[in-house]
Amino acid sequence: MARLLPTAAAAAIVAAVLVAGLPGARAASASPAADDAPPYRNHTVGGGDGWFFDANTNASSGNYSDWAAGETFYLGDYLIFKTNDNSSVVQTTNATTYGLCDASDDLAETTSIYGGGGGGGGGLEQNSTIAVALTAEGANYFFSEADGGAQCQQGMRFEIKVEHGRGLPPSLLHQPPAPKGRVLAPPPAGTAFSGTGGVEPGDGAGDNGGAGTSGACRAASGRFLGVVAAAAAALAVLVL
Repeated sequence: MARLLPTAAAAAIVAAVLVAGLPGARAASASPAADDAPPYRNHTVGGGDGWFFDANTNASSGNYSDWAAGETFYLGDYLIFKTNDNSSVVQTTNATTYGLCDASDDLAETTSIYGGGGGGGGGLEQNSTIAVALTAEGANYFFSEADGGAQCQQGMRFEIKVEHGRGLPPSLLHQPPAPKGRVLAPPPAGTAFSGTGGVEPGDGAGDNGGAGTSGACRAASGRFLGVVAAAAAALAVLVL
């Protein structure tokens, strides 16, 4: 004769079977744990070609779309741009901004500009290294807006798809608002870039090889200058 389970135990078993049969539960059990995802990595953009533009040949130093096609990108990874003052780095999730090769009217917080981007391409500009963290899942776009967007139009651009992987590390989860550009947190421990000493993390994007300016910061700086000007005018009236 079969032995009957207590009522509470039987109910628990039935509930477990029902939950296991739900589509969401099956999907969760099938998805890999975060610990099984690849470790955070640093990707040197263009490999040995770097991120340069030659005005004499009107061409970039590498084929960045081909380079990106051979890489896999995850949240928390860093893109390392080895470049110089002739070019800039624009990071955005806005496909329109990318298509226009122009970020001047894009005030979104997900669009940032790094580096000098003075143009000219004379080859005597000071070399620099710019580290850009991947903090937005999905489509990410990168280009140089130097020379009025001409560098971008001549191939200095690429797009990538950022996968979830391990998700963002704690150092990139809650970045405080910065008075100048976006703060680049130190690269996650355990990545190749965190141990090279090639770029020293600091209190702003400029400390990481190039001035970084987010869209929100560009708008805020304009308002701030307006307030300062108004205060100076009022002080002048009081002195008179």
